[in-house]
Amino acid sequence: MAVKLAWVGALAMGMIFLCSPVVSMFTDHFGCRKTAVGGATVAFIGLLSTSFATSLTLRYFTYGILFGCGSSFAFQPSLVILGHYFRRRLGLANGVVTAGASLFSMGLPVLLQEVAKPLGLSRTFQIISIFMLVQALLALTFRPLLPVGQGCGPGGMPSSTSGPPGAQQAVGGGGCGGGGGATMAQASRWSRALAQVRRYFNLRVFHIVTYRVWAFGVATAVLGYFVPYMHLFKETEKEWVLLVCIGASSGVGRLAFGKIGDHVPGLQKIYMQATSFLVLGLMCILIPQCWVFEGLVGVCVLLGLCDGCFLTLMAPVAFELVGPMRASQAIGYLLGLMAVPMTAGPPIAGLLHDYFGNFTLAFSLAGVPPVVGAVVLFLVPLIHRRLQAGQAAGRALPEDPGPTDHMLSPGQPTGEPKSSSNGGMLPGYTDVETHI
Repeated sequence: MAVKLAWVGALAMGMIFLCSPVVSMFTDHFGCRKTAVGGATVAFIGLLSTSFATSLTLRYFTYGILFGCGSSFAFQPSLVILGHYFRRRLGLANGVVTAGASLFSMGLPVLLQEVAKPLGLSRTFQIISIFMLVQALLALTFRPLLPVGQGCGPGGMPSSTSGPPGAQQAVGGGGCGGGGGATMAQASRWSRALAQVRRYFNLRVFHIVTYRVWAFGVATAVLGYFVPYMHLFKETEKEWVLLVCIGASSGVGRLAFGKIGDHVPGLQKIYMQATSFLVLGLMCILIPQCWVFEGLVGVCVLLGLCDGCFLTLMAPVAFELVGPMRASQAIGYLLGLMAVPMTAGPPIAGLLHDYFGNFTLAFSLAGVPPVVGAVVLFLVPLIHRRLQAGQAAGRALPEDPGPTDHMLSPGQPTGEPKSSSNGGMLPGYTDVETHI
């Protein structure tokens, strides 16, 4: 039974990450605003329909799939839009934004405990769905930063994606004259559709070695990442105390590590992420050894700090690895790679519980993947320095971009409008939103 119950929450969490590559396409094509509003609306429908579900199987769809997918489309644009406004303080901006989730994670359990008993589960889901409706309204405030350039598109930018002039004319009919329209008239529908797919769904970020290693390390670590959050509270009657501890420490961690990350240069931020995974893995292994409740409180505080560090630095590290032009797809593919291990972790732990009768072995094994992922992440800055040295010596591989070609530029001169470092459109900015 523990496995079946674990699949409801795990499926929702997995769909949030599994849909992320598709969300990247929608974000690049429709923009952050429309994607986030549409996702929050779908999540609202999912929660509202869950309140009327009468079976666990139906809740797999309404909560696990519908709410999970909608949350994915609402969540990722909120990370991407920050890159339009912040560069030097991107870590702190992510910390402030994500700290809001910690505040709700502290207050929501207490609220639900007080509301669920007198009103019932159905009414509780209806009340929670109102929050998603409010999120849809707040997402209307997403306003993409208009880059400055030399083209004839909005804000001086070409109306199609950045790239060679010939490619821009083939894809978007670009150019200030009428040649682009003639080119589009001669192109077949299949060619245009294929060009659009290649434009919004490409794997160029995986050509970057450091991104591949980083993504693999994170995907490995999250296999045991979600296990304590799903099953730890079933082992104690004071679960609300542990939830408050995790929420409070996670909020503090997001603010603190976001601020600290802004002062850590380049890929050195990955050392902070690797350390957080290492500590998280050790805490999972120590959970069965906590014989007193105060020990669990200490573990939850450290789990929250590690959670805050990892989540806050995820977007800044992605921007450092691939640059602002590919950040949306880099974040989307990373979350997509995290989907399967993060979804599989809690049900596997539930299966071990059903077989052995307790979570001792499940918690112990859940700490192994974060430790392995931490070791992999420690290698990323070393690989970057090696590639950088190879490029300086003229030995960089031709099919792999130079380790600094896609990195963030040091900054803009004072008084000049912010734009992407290589002169192209920022992720999540589209022609659809140029009327703003």
